[in-house]
Amino acid sequence: MKTIDYEIDKDGVVVLTIDVKDRSMNVMTPEFLQDLSDAVDKIAADDKVKGAVITSAKDSFMAGADLLELVETFEQRTDAEEVYGWCRGLQQTLRKLETCGKPFAAAINGTALGGGLEICLACHYRVAANNPKSVLGLPEVTVGLMPGGGGTQRLPRLIGIEPALQLITQGKHLKATEAVEAGIADQLVEPGKEIAAAKAWVLETGDPEQPWDKKGFKVPGGAGLMNPSAIQTFMFGTALLQKMTKHNYPAPIAIMSAVYEGTVLPIDKALDIESKYFALMLMSPVSRNMSRTLFINKGAADKLVRRPSEPEKRLVKKLGILGAGMMGAGIAFVSARAGMQVMLLDTTKEKTEFGKDYSRDLLQKRIDKGRMTSDKAADILDRIHTTTEFDDLAGCELVIEAVFEDRKIKADVTAKTEAIIAGDAIFASNTSTLPITGLAEASKRPQHFIGIHFFSPVEKMPLIEVIVGKKTNDVAIAQALDYIQQLRKTPIVVNDSRGFYTSRVFSVFSREGINMLCEGVNPALIENVAKHAGMPVGPLAVTDEVSLELSYHVMKQTKLDLGELYVSSPADAVISKFVEELDRRGKRFGKGFYDYPEDGKKHLWSGLKELYPLADEQPSADEVRKRILYSQAIETVRCMDEGVVTHPADADIGSVFGWGFPPYTGGTISFIETEGLKNFVAEADRLAAVYGERFAVPGSLRSMAVKGETFYQLADVQAHRSAA
Repeated sequence: MKTIDYEIDKDGVVVLTIDVKDRSMNVMTPEFLQDLSDAVDKIAADDKVKGAVITSAKDSFMAGADLLELVETFEQRTDAEEVYGWCRGLQQTLRKLETCGKPFAAAINGTALGGGLEICLACHYRVAANNPKSVLGLPEVTVGLMPGGGGTQRLPRLIGIEPALQLITQGKHLKATEAVEAGIADQLVEPGKEIAAAKAWVLETGDPEQPWDKKGFKVPGGAGLMNPSAIQTFMFGTALLQKMTKHNYPAPIAIMSAVYEGTVLPIDKALDIESKYFALMLMSPVSRNMSRTLFINKGAADKLVRRPSEPEKRLVKKLGILGAGMMGAGIAFVSARAGMQVMLLDTTKEKTEFGKDYSRDLLQKRIDKGRMTSDKAADILDRIHTTTEFDDLAGCELVIEAVFEDRKIKADVTAKTEAIIAGDAIFASNTSTLPITGLAEASKRPQHFIGIHFFSPVEKMPLIEVIVGKKTNDVAIAQALDYIQQLRKTPIVVNDSRGFYTSRVFSVFSREGINMLCEGVNPALIENVAKHAGMPVGPLAVTDEVSLELSYHVMKQTKLDLGELYVSSPADAVISKFVEELDRRGKRFGKGFYDYPEDGKKHLWSGLKELYPLADEQPSADEVRKRILYSQAIETVRCMDEGVVTHPADADIGSVFGWGFPPYTGGTISFIETEGLKNFVAEADRLAAVYGERFAVPGSLRSMAVKGETFYQLADVQAHRSAA
C-alpha cells in the first residue's frame, strides 16, 4: 500500500498508519481510499487479527479531501452522477470498516478535520491525544460544502441532533479536551500514548458493532417528526440559518435537510441521503468559489506565491512606525505581538503614549477574557517603544509611514527617516489612496520605497495590500512580503495606481449607493439589499464608517491631481453637501447618513428623504443588487486591464478579505465567471444604457466572452508559458 503502512503486532492488533506521500497533511486521495478499502478487506479476512488501530505518521491525523481536486471537479463539469458515485464509494468503504466484524479504534494524534474526522467516527472507539495545537471538526460548510463521508449521519447518532447541527452548520473546531467532553472522542490521553490506549481498548473491550447498528438504537435526545425536541431544533435552526445566510449559502440548509431526513431512516438509507445532497453541493458554484478563494488562493498567498525568488529572506527585528494614530497604533500592536521591537514615533510624547494605549486596551481585554496571561501581555507591551526623535529609528530594517494623507507631511517624514536608517532598510507608506510612485519622489532611494496598505482595524483585518511603485525593486517587495508573513496576515501584490486596487473598487461600492440615493431610491432599500446580497454593511453605512470627511478629502485631492481628467459623479455633490453645509461627517462625528444616538441604535437620518425625495417608482431588489455587485466587478476588470492587478486570484482575495465582497461569490472575478461572461456582458450593457458609462465593460471582457474564455483559464495559460 502506498498511503497506509500495515503492521500487525504479537497480540493480533493491526496498526494502520496513514502516510500520504508528498503532502504536508494527509488528504483523501483516490489511492488512499483504495488502500483503506484493501486494508479493511485484509483485516476482515485474517482470523489472526483481533482488531485494528488507525493513526497517522504525520503531526496531524488527516485534513480530509483535497480542495484543489474538488475545484477541478467543478471546473471539469463532472456529471452529478459521477460525483454521487465517488461519494458513495467513500461511504461504502467506511461502512465496510464499521461492519466488518472486527473492532476499529482511531488513535487521533493530531488535527482531524472533515473526512479525517469522518474516518474516526466510523471507528468503534476514538482516543484523542491532548495536543493543544490539534483540533477536530467538520468544517466543510466554510467552503460551501457539507460532510460527504457520513458526518451528517454518524455525529447526530453519536451526540444528538442539536449539538451535532451546531458543530456542522458552523464548521466549528474543537480541541481534543472539548471533543471528549462533547462525546465525539471517548478517551483523552497524553500525546504519544494514543496508540497504546487504542490497542488496549481493542484487546480489552473491542466491541465491533456501532450503537446505530444495534437493535433498539435511538438517536440521543430524540429524532423524527413527532419528537418535540427535534422539531423545535429544526424549526428554530432553519429560521436562524435563513437569517445568517440570506439564502446565499446553500450548504447549511442542505446539512439541515440531510440530518432531518437521515435521522429517521436506517443508517444505510441515511448515508445515501447525505451523498445526494453532497453531490448537489459539490456541483454548486458556491463551493467552487469559496474553496478556490478562501482556501486555495489564500493559502498560496499566505505562502508568498507572489514573492520574488532571488532576494534572501530577511526578518524584521526592529520596526519603525511614523504616526501613532489609529492605523499606526494598530500596526504597532500586531508587529509587537509578532515579536518585533517597535519604535512608535509621533510629534509629541502624549500622542505616542495615546497610540501605545491602544495596545494596552487590546491586551487588557484579552487578559480579562482569559485569552492571555498578564506576563505575555507585558512582554508584548514592552516591545513597543514610544519616541519623538527620528534618531531612534536607527537599526530599523523597515519603517512604515502612517501619517495624515498629505503629500507635504509624508515627504517631510520620508526625508527625516532616510537620513537615519541604513541604506538597505525599506521605507513603506500605509497610504490608502495616494500613488506610491508620486510619494517616492520625496525619497533618495525610490527602489526601496513601497506601499504596505493595512486595513482597519489592523488587529482584525487579515489582508494587507502591497503596492509596487514604478521604481520599487524586488528586494523591497520581498522584504514587505516577508514582514507580512511574520504578522501571519494575507498579502496581495498590486501595481501603483490612484487608490490602488482595494480602495479604488471599494469607493465604487460606496459611490454607487450614494448615486442611487440621488436618484430617489429608498435608502433603506439600498442598505438592506446590499446586506442581503452579502456585503457586510450597506454603502451608506460603510461611508459613514470610513467617514464622509475622508471621502471628501480624497475627492478634493484627486480633483487637484487630475485636473480636467477628473470624472465627476452625482456622489461628489452629496459628499460635499454633507461635509461643507450639513456638517454630517460620519460615524466618528456622531452623524452622517445615519444618526448615532448615545443611548440607542443607529438609524438612517430622517432628513435624507427631504434632501433626496423618493422616486415614484422604486427599482426591484434584484436591480439594486446588480448595480451594487456589477459596478465593483466591472471596476475590477478595469484594474486588471491596466495591470494594477495581475492575477485573478489577487483580485478575488483582495475583494473578499479587503472590503467584504460576498464570500459566496468567491470575489469580484469569480462572480463574473459564475454569472457567465456572456450573461455578465449582456447585463452590463443593459445597465450602461440605463445608468451610464460606469457600467460599460472593457473591450477585453467582451472579447473573452465571445471566445468563451475565463480569467482563471487565461491565468493558467500564462503561468504555463512563463514556466516554459
